[in-house]
Amino acid sequence: MNNKVDINHLLRSISAKPEEERTLGLFDLSILGIGAMIGTGILVLTGVVAATDAGPGVVFSFLIAALASGLIGMCYAELSTTIPNSGSAYIYAWVTMGQFMGFLAGWTLIGVYITTTATVANGWTGYFQSFLEEIGVHLPQALLTNPASGGMVNLPALLMTLLITFILTRGTSESKFLNNALVVVKIAIILLFIVVSVRDVNPAHWHPFLPYGTSGVMSGASAVFFTFLGFDALATSAEDARHVQKNLPRAIIISLIVSTTLYIIVSLVMTGVVTYKDLNVSEAMATVLLIKGHTVTAEIISAGAILGIMAVVYAFVYAGANVTMAMSRSNFLPSAWAKVSDKYQSPNRALWINGIMAAILAGFVNLRKLALIANVGSLTVFALISLVVILLRKQHPNLEHPFKVPLGNIIPILSVIICIALLFNISLDAWLTYLAWLAFGIVFYFAYARQHIM
Repeated sequence: MNNKVDINHLLRSISAKPEEERTLGLFDLSILGIGAMIGTGILVLTGVVAATDAGPGVVFSFLIAALASGLIGMCYAELSTTIPNSGSAYIYAWVTMGQFMGFLAGWTLIGVYITTTATVANGWTGYFQSFLEEIGVHLPQALLTNPASGGMVNLPALLMTLLITFILTRGTSESKFLNNALVVVKIAIILLFIVVSVRDVNPAHWHPFLPYGTSGVMSGASAVFFTFLGFDALATSAEDARHVQKNLPRAIIISLIVSTTLYIIVSLVMTGVVTYKDLNVSEAMATVLLIKGHTVTAEIISAGAILGIMAVVYAFVYAGANVTMAMSRSNFLPSAWAKVSDKYQSPNRALWINGIMAAILAGFVNLRKLALIANVGSLTVFALISLVVILLRKQHPNLEHPFKVPLGNIIPILSVIICIALLFNISLDAWLTYLAWLAFGIVFYFAYARQHIM
């Protein structure tokens, strides 16, 4: 039950894919990572977390999350270049800890991607609704709000997730161009918001800077942490990456620098233009602009956000499907789920499984609960990744590491400690939901996976 996968056999199977069949270069990988990190966090959660957790101190929440992500990003860079496989944490855990832990890591990762996709789609509806209202179109509130918030279904989020899933089934070499364009649009609207709003900043709004104290800053860091899940989205694309040993670490570093810089600037501008109490809305950027009378810019921001947030959904549906496909190849999940389309060479069954589940959650569960659930799983996976770096070095001392985290085991240990500290700041309700998902996975493992694993 605790058998580990043969790493030499695994590496031989990975290297079998010719370089010319790989479709993602450094630019594509960097855009994929930035697209995964810059989305709901900056367009939606910046305002929500400032209003409910950290006030203007949300900038510190992002800095703490970024610091932790930087350490974890280096761990990801070492593992993803040493074992460039689409399974990410599931493969790393299987190699070092055995079948059962490998399955739980993969099961957690799938749950994280599904809930993160749903969180992003849920926040997207706010900008979609704002844009429609600005052009005089008013949809019934019951079709814009989940049942927990008094509506029937968040229909736009549900339908958008299914649309992105359909686009992905047309193949990554074709759909990557759409994703790249969407990310460029998203960065452009963020820069537009900064340029237009910075002149309206009133430093008085930054006082008090920590209205909820340091505990609020930590709670905020826990709430926004999943926005840096782009590291894992990059790791799951390793089999499609050209010159993976060089390009993947570089893409991780580029993604982190660009994303963190934008998060900090937007946090400062947003909380400086209006009081943090006015930011408890999903379409925070548009709201800030409307308060200051920048109606046309707000319309442009809303339109751009509609397109830009779709790039995040793209990245996470793609990454979740890659993990599902990788687990299915080894029969942790039904092998039929790994089937690749003959025409488009995309894992369409895995894509639809992840896309449909994410669409259902996006339609019927509220934004903050989804974000907290996603964070429990994200932090658990990140702590595991950091631990695996130490175990892999010890168990396979002669294994080639194209990139190696400096300072020995200090950085992986710090990563584990930070993840555990942030996990203590997440609500019991989110923990219980994650544990329920984990329990379902354990039942599935003993009922099905254990008998079928290769």
